[in-house]
Amino acid sequence: MRYLLALLIVFFSQAISAQEDSIPPSRNEGEAGMDRKVRNLPPKKNGKDKGQEVTIRDYKIISYDRDTTFLDTTISIQKEYKYNFLRKDDFELMPFANVGQPYNKLGVNFDVKDTYPKLGASAKHYNYMEVRDIDYYNVATPMSDLMFKTTFEQGQLLDALLAFNTSPRLNFSIAFKGFRSLGKYQYSEAESGNFKMTANYESKDKRYNLRAHGAAQNSLFEENGGLSNKELQFESGDSDFSDRSRLDVLFSDASNRLLGKRYFLDHQYILFGSKLDSGKTRTTSLALGHEFSYETKYYQYKQTAQNDYFGDAYDSGISDKASLKTTYNHVYTQFSNKTLGVLTGFINHYGYNYFFNSVLQTPTQLIQSQLKGNEIAAGAKYVKKIGGFQLNGSAQANISGDLSGNLLDAFASYDINKNNKLKFSIHSSSRMPNFNFLLYQSDYSNYNWQHTGDFNKINNNGFQFDLESKVFGNLMAKYTSLDNYTYFASDPSQTVVEGEEQAFIKPFQEGSTINIIKVKYGKEFKWKGFALNNTVMYQNVSQSNSVLNVPEVVTRNTLYYSNFGFKKALYFQTGVTLKYFTSYNADAYNPVLGEFYSQGQEELGGFPMLDFFINARVQQTRIFLKAEHFNSSFSSGNNFYAAPNYPYRDFVIRFGLVWNFFS
Repeated sequence: MRYLLALLIVFFSQAISAQEDSIPPSRNEGEAGMDRKVRNLPPKKNGKDKGQEVTIRDYKIISYDRDTTFLDTTISIQKEYKYNFLRKDDFELMPFANVGQPYNKLGVNFDVKDTYPKLGASAKHYNYMEVRDIDYYNVATPMSDLMFKTTFEQGQLLDALLAFNTSPRLNFSIAFKGFRSLGKYQYSEAESGNFKMTANYESKDKRYNLRAHGAAQNSLFEENGGLSNKELQFESGDSDFSDRSRLDVLFSDASNRLLGKRYFLDHQYILFGSKLDSGKTRTTSLALGHEFSYETKYYQYKQTAQNDYFGDAYDSGISDKASLKTTYNHVYTQFSNKTLGVLTGFINHYGYNYFFNSVLQTPTQLIQSQLKGNEIAAGAKYVKKIGGFQLNGSAQANISGDLSGNLLDAFASYDINKNNKLKFSIHSSSRMPNFNFLLYQSDYSNYNWQHTGDFNKINNNGFQFDLESKVFGNLMAKYTSLDNYTYFASDPSQTVVEGEEQAFIKPFQEGSTINIIKVKYGKEFKWKGFALNNTVMYQNVSQSNSVLNVPEVVTRNTLYYSNFGFKKALYFQTGVTLKYFTSYNADAYNPVLGEFYSQGQEELGGFPMLDFFINARVQQTRIFLKAEHFNSSFSSGNNFYAAPNYPYRDFVIRFGLVWNFFS
């Protein structure tokens, strides 16, 4: 959190200096309003001529895949869905009671972008920025993006970014996302700090370009294990326990932490190519590129004293730590031609070192302290646009190494007309499970295993169809076939009574094929200032054993009203959102591993969640006010859980802002 004060000073000074120069609001805009002028700028380093207009489209955001969008300062229902801790639509997620805590899954997607195992502790990674989550910037003038939102008891959430340039060809950004929230329940405090810096450079002759970032991320969570007497204190609805801090929890001495640091570089040089055409692109070129990433990360669980809830221990105090160091090099050659398309050939090197403090001898096996090695893979990518057709394809095959696998992706889309678009994609991949499935050590005796010799690669094959229509809505249908699905569960060979299953959590690999059908449909209906936005998802899982559990139906429906006020100086939206999912055997949460595990004893869900919101925009300031789960105070029965033993949020009013400043 030491960066927070410095960043606040930077942003507030930026805000003061930018007030006079901010983008003026358009008087005839609706939700879009994306092309309004910034102002007439004098000659500056951004390369604009005197008097030339700068618009919002001159503030570009460039993704890892080099897709370019621009800053969006509007209010829309999609902005409402994304105004949360993750800053993305969480339709397929179920959050815990406190900010920053895990999310249970309501939908699944097993498609992967790479074929290498990850550290594990996946329930703690929702807020962790991976390489593909980092954006780069190209801005006309310095630009600030500041998000603030209240949390739950004694804390706030701040996500702040400043992007600027020293010339039109060299852009930088510095950002910090930090929060602290005490939580409504005892010993559920959470806090984190995510710091990142990026650079984006292009040479004057446009032959060389470079992108780089550094990221330091640290998350710390108290773990209370959930409620210890939920039937009496929570589900009974006793008014004596309406103050959630009075409810008994399982632990008062447990915590876990996720910490990571990464350095990333991606640069490319055009060896030769024809001159730029009128569209500022090269008709034919050959480029050589290199991507490098070095990352260190660890997950740690601490508990002052051993607890029988997790079984026997080797020591009176618990201190588990799993560490991972990775080095990634990706070298490629790219041929580009306007007629033939873009063809890229590449070779990857992935070096890993996953380790614990020492070798462990258990009664049944010798567990190593380290998994270390190198993986080499090669592949190719192809991209081509022909009229309304877009074709993308990529393939990667393992050359050497024990852990990496193969990857095949193919994508085709066709623009039928300006209102309708078809997409079709196939995905095939194989990869080893995450490292914590293959090797784990803990002071808890039952949480020690090694499966490098008997676990196989997870195979994922499937296809997806999308129809995007402004008239009929958006339809997505997806089929996935999984082999060797790997999961955590309580050991079925152990005879346990209720409440003891966490002491016997183990990794397992399903021997039979799992088939998943997923269909999602979204459509918005509008009438004057009113609108009804609907998203419905259906899932069907065919499996021999109930190891992969998701709700059959998830729906979100928002009825809202939009209009201008105060002579169009204010644009606002207000409405009610209903979210509902059918009951199912929701995964349970294990704080020692930082993972969810499959369970078949308790069904959750089948309750509505109603949120009331008022959102408004005044120039570049967007204001968000929400009454979350307001029906909890009058619903029948306190049966709203995010996971077994972990309640969902009670009724709470939260407030937030998003500011953009330009100078």
